[in-house]
Amino acid sequence: MANKTTSEKLATLQKGYTLEGATIELGAAIIDGELHKDAPVRLPLSMMNRHGLVAGATGTGKTVTLHMMAEQLSTAGVPVFLADIKGDLSGLATAATGSEKLTARTEGIGQAWQGRTFPVEFLALGGDGNGVPVRATVSSFGPILLSRIMELNDTQESSLQLVFYFADKNGLELIDLKDLRAVIQFLTSAEGKDQLEELGGLSKATAGVILRELVSLEAQGLEKFFGEPEFDTAELLRTAPDGRGVITCLELPTLQTKPMLFSTFLMWLLADLFEDLPEAGDLDKPKLVFFLDEAHLLFNDASKAFLEAITTTVRLIRSKGVGIFFVTQTPKDVPAEVLGQLANRVQHALRAFTPEDAKALKATVSTFPMSDYDLEETLTSAGIGEAVITVMNEKGAPTPVALTRLRAPESVMGPSDEALVRSTVAGSALLAKYGTAVDNHSAFEKLSGKAAAPTGPAAGGSVPREPVQGGAGQGGAGQDDVDAEARRIEEEILGRPSSRPAPSAETRRRTPAENAPAPRPGAGDSMVGDIGGMLGGALGGGLKSMARSIGTQLGRELLRGVFGTSSRRRRR
Repeated sequence: MANKTTSEKLATLQKGYTLEGATIELGAAIIDGELHKDAPVRLPLSMMNRHGLVAGATGTGKTVTLHMMAEQLSTAGVPVFLADIKGDLSGLATAATGSEKLTARTEGIGQAWQGRTFPVEFLALGGDGNGVPVRATVSSFGPILLSRIMELNDTQESSLQLVFYFADKNGLELIDLKDLRAVIQFLTSAEGKDQLEELGGLSKATAGVILRELVSLEAQGLEKFFGEPEFDTAELLRTAPDGRGVITCLELPTLQTKPMLFSTFLMWLLADLFEDLPEAGDLDKPKLVFFLDEAHLLFNDASKAFLEAITTTVRLIRSKGVGIFFVTQTPKDVPAEVLGQLANRVQHALRAFTPEDAKALKATVSTFPMSDYDLEETLTSAGIGEAVITVMNEKGAPTPVALTRLRAPESVMGPSDEALVRSTVAGSALLAKYGTAVDNHSAFEKLSGKAAAPTGPAAGGSVPREPVQGGAGQGGAGQDDVDAEARRIEEEILGRPSSRPAPSAETRRRTPAENAPAPRPGAGDSMVGDIGGMLGGALGGGLKSMARSIGTQLGRELLRGVFGTSSRRRRR
């Protein structure tokens, strides 16, 4: 390695980054302290669904890097999702202006630069900021993600899963936080104590803890993030009329006060895409590239179930044409199970001011292939806008490690004028669809006997159902309910026609009270028995014992999505 000449190192990089097909141009290589614009560093567009990592110390240029990559992806017709942590990324909607310094930089790396704008859609969680409001229903958000926001322990998380199961089983739609609160209050009341006992693993004390945490969320003003109309993640896959990919920019002005909500909500978006998108195999370009900024927030104090769900999503969503880039300070911020799946690495400079920094530096160096660089020295001396890069080539092998001076963005590296952002939002086709919150008939109204008050034009499209009399107890599943759920599992989840009989006309005419099963001994085992019956009938006896445990990964994935998210959302 030490005996190679500069020309030999140059030849290695030129050969390693000579790629066929469309590419994202990252910059030009620096070898032995000199910039070589005849050694361009590229990333194959077809390999961007192999995921990636953009890392580096604060102020080294990570945001500019994802800005530059987003521009090129959009130009290639690939939609992009960005979380705008600092408010800088709205500049994608404004063309940059040139300068002597910029011209010198771009000419030095062989970049034919010109200022331009890009198609941007601005979103805001629950309308908190300048953007089209993004909401999710509590039911589709699911118990695992909601437990993370509520900072529940593993036992409380399992108990919340039982509450969701009870609501699903009894037709109690969990649209907003007051719906979930109403269900928990019912289960902890004298009227609902029998149903609470049937859930077995849910104690009244634990239900009370969950209820208090839920009230705390409402007190923090988080209820506006949950409700309808729910955001359809298919909106992230749009292209502009000129064929360029739409860059969806999620504004997060209050991130510092709600970091857990931010990171968890991003995983809901990914989980929702994972559930909805079909298998795509190897594509010439991804359907979407998703940049997860401040990725360390995603993993801090995460439960085992949450980490397992992230790992599963990252591993499997690749085959659905979605690429995920984690943006953080060091690779140590990302668990090894996830880091091992990130084939494309853009590592900006690291600092080694403390013993902990030195450990992080050594760990980072160990994640790169052998190279012609002294990476410990290179990573501590790299300038702003420079990064050490290795990516996956079209044959699935890592490219040579290259210290790279990165390309400059062609739109403004900073916020767009607020008036431009507001006018873009006002002209968005999504505003009419998601701009006005609605309060449809759901668990709160059913359990309280109240009718929902229409709050927007979309409310008129809902068909109110009869409130549950005497609480949710009459929504228990009879044999026809079990058959119906088994059919759903076979047809919707397993993707095959069901052999289960359809309900008779007489059964369909019955009221829920008439269909409710008679009490039977061992009511405390009813949940396990119902699940065992449903899955045993649908899948055969071999999986029946596995289905008896609602806490198992298989049970969670079959009854709900990989994060416990709902596969049948009520979208308006």
